[in-house]
Amino acid sequence: MKYILLVHLPQSALDAPRDPAAAAAGRAYGEALQAAGIFVAGVGLGSPHNATVVSVRDGKRQVQDGPYAESKEFLGGFVVIDVPDLDTALEWAARNPSAALGTIEVLPVGGSTFAASAPPRPATAPH
Repeated sequence: MKYILLVHLPQSALDAPRDPAAAAAGRAYGEALQAAGIFVAGVGLGSPHNATVVSVRDGKRQVQDGPYAESKEFLGGFVVIDVPDLDTALEWAARNPSAALGTIEVLPVGGSTFAASAPPRPATAPH
């Protein structure tokens, strides 16, 4: 079963200078996921202050700068893993080095055929 591990980090962790030891720990975690054969996808995200929020109301696109919500913690990245059960997903979440700085939210992924059934990606963004 696939689970997504959402990495929530405090603003202070996102604003801090890049720590080489933390980066090495993150790479080691990613290598461990791949070596275990459970890594599906994952990425770290940029600052929430560089986010743009899009919504559609009454058929009109609305665009706002900034994160979706004011919060003390922000989504810093995610990992999708394919493991037998929730207990195994929780073990891998606890091994994520970011768990020492923030929290890791573990959710089962619904619609496991989403990526396989998605149409080919357009060459450019829709207008």
